[in-house]
Amino acid sequence: MLRDLVIKNRSYRRFYEEVPVSCDTLRELVDLARLSASTANQQPLKYILSCDPIKNERIFPCLAWAGYLKDWPGPPAGERPSAYIIMLGDTAIKSSFGIDPGIAAQSILLGATEKGLGGCIIASIQRDQLRQALQIDPRYEILYVLALGKPKETVVIEEVGPDGDIKYWRSADGIHHVPKRALDEIIVD
Repeated sequence: MLRDLVIKNRSYRRFYEEVPVSCDTLRELVDLARLSASTANQQPLKYILSCDPIKNERIFPCLAWAGYLKDWPGPPAGERPSAYIIMLGDTAIKSSFGIDPGIAAQSILLGATEKGLGGCIIASIQRDQLRQALQIDPRYEILYVLALGKPKETVVIEEVGPDGDIKYWRSADGIHHVPKRALDEIIVD
């Protein structure tokens, strides 16, 4: 059921790094993005796939993790993603990419969830460093990095408390808590 997939599709930031994600799986996930809606059907998104540990090591230091968790520098070795999909905008097709990256990223992550994987859409990227590390042609705008793997953490949804704080947090037992506003609070009329 779609609702179950959406609820299970959380932003995972810790993985069983030793559990591989195949390039065939990454291709299947990108195919879901390819088949998704695209503004004016221009299809300007392109992708770099990485399931190679050496290539992953070049990608990882270009990313920032979990902005609300100030004392956490990101996953340590052994808990890092075993795969990445780098989403690019092809400026030879279009100069801005509107809602396409969000649609594509959600399609990819729902597909990953269906396969028992998890991921995180990362927008906090050292783009110049990543461009250099992977020799990405300047014609491509680096939009997002999707970190993927078998989740090594539990993420739970809870209602925003009376203080209104929406910041996610991690409890002492390692559970990642994500406050969500109540449905009646987000429906205006």
